Amino acid sequence: MKRFFYTYSMLIFLVSCQLVAQTNSIKVTNTIELNRAIKNSKAGDHIVMANGIWKDIEIKFYGNGTKENPITLTAEEIGKVTMEGISNLKLGGSYLIVNGLYFKNGYTPSKNVIQFKIDNDLIANNCKVTQCVIEEFTQLDRDISDHWVEFWGRHNELSHCYLTGKSNFGPTLMVQLKGNEHVKNYHQIINNHFGPRPRKGGPHGETIQIGDSGTSMTPSHTFVANNLFERCNGEIEIISSKSNFNEFRNNVFFESEGSLVLRHGNYATIDGNIFIGNDNSDNIGGIRVINTGHWITNNYFYKIKGNEFRSALAVMNGIPKSPLNRYNQVTDVVVAYNSFIDCKSPWQFSVGSNVSQSDVLPATEIRSARPERVVIANNFIYNQIVDENPIVNYDKVDGVTFKNNIINNENKSEVKPEGLENKTVSIAKKGSNLFVSNENIHDIYAGFDFETVTKDLFGNSRTSKNNNIGAIVNPVKENAVLIDKTKYGTNWFLSNHVKTKSKTINVSTSEELISALEKANKNDVIALKNGVYQLKSSLVIKKQVSIISTKKNKKTELIFSSDNTAFEMLPKGNLILENVILTGNKTQNTFNTLDKNMSKAYNLFLDNVEIKNFKSVLEVSKGSFADTILVANSTIKNCERGFMLNKETNDGGDYNAEFVTITNTTFDNIQETVLDYYRGGYDESTIGGNLTLTNNTITNSGKAEKDSILIKNRGIVNVELSKNTFKNNSVKLIAILWGEKGQEPGENTILNSGKIEVVQNLELKLMY
Repeated sequence: MKRFFYTYSMLIFLVSCQLVAQTNSIKVTNTIELNRAIKNSKAGDHIVMANGIWKDIEIKFYGNGTKENPITLTAEEIGKVTMEGISNLKLGGSYLIVNGLYFKNGYTPSKNVIQFKIDNDLIANNCKVTQCVIEEFTQLDRDISDHWVEFWGRHNELSHCYLTGKSNFGPTLMVQLKGNEHVKNYHQIINNHFGPRPRKGGPHGETIQIGDSGTSMTPSHTFVANNLFERCNGEIEIISSKSNFNEFRNNVFFESEGSLVLRHGNYATIDGNIFIGNDNSDNIGGIRVINTGHWITNNYFYKIKGNEFRSALAVMNGIPKSPLNRYNQVTDVVVAYNSFIDCKSPWQFSVGSNVSQSDVLPATEIRSARPERVVIANNFIYNQIVDENPIVNYDKVDGVTFKNNIINNENKSEVKPEGLENKTVSIAKKGSNLFVSNENIHDIYAGFDFETVTKDLFGNSRTSKNNNIGAIVNPVKENAVLIDKTKYGTNWFLSNHVKTKSKTINVSTSEELISALEKANKNDVIALKNGVYQLKSSLVIKKQVSIISTKKNKKTELIFSSDNTAFEMLPKGNLILENVILTGNKTQNTFNTLDKNMSKAYNLFLDNVEIKNFKSVLEVSKGSFADTILVANSTIKNCERGFMLNKETNDGGDYNAEFVTITNTTFDNIQETVLDYYRGGYDESTIGGNLTLTNNTITNSGKAEKDSILIKNRGIVNVELSKNTFKNNSVKLIAILWGEKGQEPGENTILNSGKIEVVQNLELKLMY
């Protein structure tokens, strides 16, 4: 009996030892040692990369671990192993883990920074990348396309990572479905922090894309959960779901100028997500619905002010017999138990209906198929400031059933369903951005399969005795936390950089100005002593800096004899000019971008500035992009051309600036066009450009403009042209406005200057 017990105990001991992960730590200090360690790796090995900068390194990490004994590639100290220069990482094999690498100060030489395959024969399965950071690891040329993370294979995971600052063409994260070995993949994208993605000024700026139009009917089963999307502004689609059976649960979308978009594919689950907007932007969106079979439940929307494609809930019209890459009809969708707090017209139906544009679009582009068999039930709309138009319809809403929805003010929309009831509801603020009704409303619609919705936004149970309209079931604890940033991203990287205090640098000579500009830190102010500064070379702007005159009532003059330009704007250059005179010699431009490698956006702010005797005021390159150009209270005269934002002529939806505002400014004797701001291509995935021209005076200009148009704004979506004076300008047209986008001239004074023409439907090149 004792012998049996001893033998049995030894057997248990041996089995349990096999289940314990066996690790063999191998420290490597250079590429040769790393490659050797990877080549000889076996299950349980722990390859440790030494602290330091690993520059221009392309890692191919392959091997076959096991679930109990994976092969790990990790940093000696997390955060202290940086991948810089021209570098990337590819994984191939099974049960591999990458931990704690930091990509910065460079870009990938291939199409991906991290790729879950090495080649078509060596694909990753059951592999994980965790606790990694990719920060501004973006291509020098914004037109070059890449993906920072690209999924292939099955059962792979990206978790607890931080990705921020991608400014070039292509989604930040891409899930590929090309081939049977990549479908039904069950990938996990969890607990990541997707930090700010800057505005791109064109399409293909998604943060996540799952599949593409060619694989849009393919089952993916990708799981996207517990991620934070913070100010992801690349384009209108933050997430673009283009495959079937994907799940999006418990993600937070914070002040991101776009939406979670069910672009292609069917049967998505969107549950427990949080969408936070603000009072400052009309571009922050929620969920946009296309295709069939989706369930949208327990989501919380706060201050979503977007319209149409960016509304809190946008249900689109489809194209009859749509091709794979366009818009299928919305059918058999359930939208239930969601809360819309202080949102503007949160429900918008038949979005994208474009029958009125049939004279400029082919029949295959006309979105006339209205949503059918859509159920909108048990949702809660609450507005502290009355919103009488909670429903916007761009076509008939005859395929939508409304059941047991509550709103706290009268619905004066064109669509007034019985299933949206005006009810007085008391509400309490439970935490930052979190508002909850004080009492549960038990009048619940029990539709088909509604019993499967058993939890609310916070994971509380929905029962027959304890349920509520909207995303949240009471009770909710006081000071509840809606967004806990500690749950997302790495546990070591500080995403909120410390802001440096600005200082003022006083200068009195040209040499001191040049030196100060080179030595200045971000946000510093260079104060010019009154006088005249002769500058023989261009001033290079590669950081945020202000140049101002010391005396506000007397402008300092900068006279340029430089060959090409007065100011050269580099990536991330942010120039603020105040109370100065800029004088050229007719041979150079006032501001230029680099001819190439404008990897990141620049900004230009002019206030009380006089510009005279230049060629163009601003001349840009293809691929350059300004987030903001703001000109106020200034004078521009005796120049050949004004602002030339017209180099994105591939008609692919790209443009050279996002916000262009010119106000209280005088233009005199500009020989050609005052502004050429161009966006070509029939594309709806971006803001589309914003032009504001108000309270300006434009005289004696346009006489040499061959098109006889003073202001060119072709394809720009948002245009305000009002309270301007146009006098003695030798042109036929002041501007052409796009009527279909709601553009119309305001109150302008026009004397001997042509006219402002409105074209209802602008014919643009199809991109698809």
